[in-house]
Amino acid sequence: MKNAMDFDKLNQALNVASTPYSGHRIGARDAAHTLEFYVDFTCPFSRRIFNTLTKEVIPNIRAKFGDSVQFILRHQVQPWHPQSTLLHEASLAAEKVDPKKFLAYAEKLFDVQRDYFDEACHNQSRTQMYQSLADHAAFIGINREEFLAYLSIPNTEPRNKGNKIHEDLKYHIKLARQNGIHVSPTVLFDGIIDSTVSSSWGLNEWRNWFQTKL
Repeated sequence: MKNAMDFDKLNQALNVASTPYSGHRIGARDAAHTLEFYVDFTCPFSRRIFNTLTKEVIPNIRAKFGDSVQFILRHQVQPWHPQSTLLHEASLAAEKVDPKKFLAYAEKLFDVQRDYFDEACHNQSRTQMYQSLADHAAFIGINREEFLAYLSIPNTEPRNKGNKIHEDLKYHIKLARQNGIHVSPTVLFDGIIDSTVSSSWGLNEWRNWFQTKL
């Protein structure tokens, strides 16, 4: 898989949370500083910042500053794209099945995000999209049936209970609302939103920015 070695290296630093609600953390939990990046899997700007951070910035900053910074991916569901909810559910289901494959699955979702743009999927049902998301999970070695078990809606008396992952997703949505996150991507440094950060930044801009912070 493309960039598999990059994710292997990052996963060496990926702390599997003690609860499902601690975020997708790269680096030491007790790091002096924290960079959080809120992303939406259907957002092209989120794709750009995710790729720049995971492939260039995080390895570079960790090599230079060690464990002084932890990086946390946060979910920013954009409900005006209804399918965004399903992609974020899928990422959480992937993490449940195999936490070490979360980053690889997130990358896969960004790689295929155009397949889930409004124009591409507006005629698809929820179940059809879950099936295609399961195909992508299986492609990177996540057990398809276990993955779908978290997403499938039981065929029972209507009770509006959702699936087995919706409580996790509710937490992440509530956290974003509580923190006043309105756009994707949004970056916080040590808990404070920094609106100067741009998704168009390359490694040099990020290096210069970190020099002012560390």
